[in-house]
Amino acid sequence: MFDTWPALVGAAFMVVVGMFALLQGGRPERIGAGAYLFAWFASLMAQTSGSYFGVQWGVFAIDVALLIIFGAMVWKAPRSWPVWACALQLLAVTSHVMIMLDLRTPISAFYTVVNMTGYGIMLAIAIGTFWAWQERRAIGADAD
Repeated sequence: MFDTWPALVGAAFMVVVGMFALLQGGRPERIGAGAYLFAWFASLMAQTSGSYFGVQWGVFAIDVALLIIFGAMVWKAPRSWPVWACALQLLAVTSHVMIMLDLRTPISAFYTVVNMTGYGIMLAIAIGTFWAWQERRAIGADAD
């Protein structure tokens, strides 16, 4: 799981951004970061149960659930970052569907897309958290 330096750096990035969002973000950022961190950890656990070259149904179900959560956040949250997170998660789910339909996609392309969308989602959450944090600070400074 975390046997290489890139895996450790990626895990550290996920944890640091997740903690930043949970500690400094508003309600949408906390929900998004919590859902993503939970899905990330659950996906790590579900990956060992399937083959690396076929459809991983557990990971697919987790990704679809996360897509539904981000879709609900796009609809209800008064922020713009959930749109980016939802779009990137849709790309990950589409990659699963391509493997299911056996479209002769190289498996390395699938893993690259899924990993890069994860970094993009966390980047969107980090940017959204920073904006929400700065807005709260500006409102607090004006109130004094």
